[in-house]
Amino acid sequence: MNELFAGLIAGVFGMAYLVYGKRQSKFAPMISGVLLCVYPYFIDSLVWLCVIGAVLLVVPFVTDY
Repeated sequence: MNELFAGLIAGVFGMAYLVYGKRQSKFAPMISGVLLCVYPYFIDSLVWLCVIGAVLLVVPFVTDY
């Protein structure tokens, strides 16, 4: 159940990043948003869901693309 909730939260943030990146024509938020929407389908562990999600949430803030 926790994995489902974490995947749902990742998908919501992913969609927001994707829309933001598309409107601002920024590459890093678009790619991060797509990955946030897709990666929960391939990861089963709650710990890895949270770790990978946190990394993908931070990527647009530390890159200049």
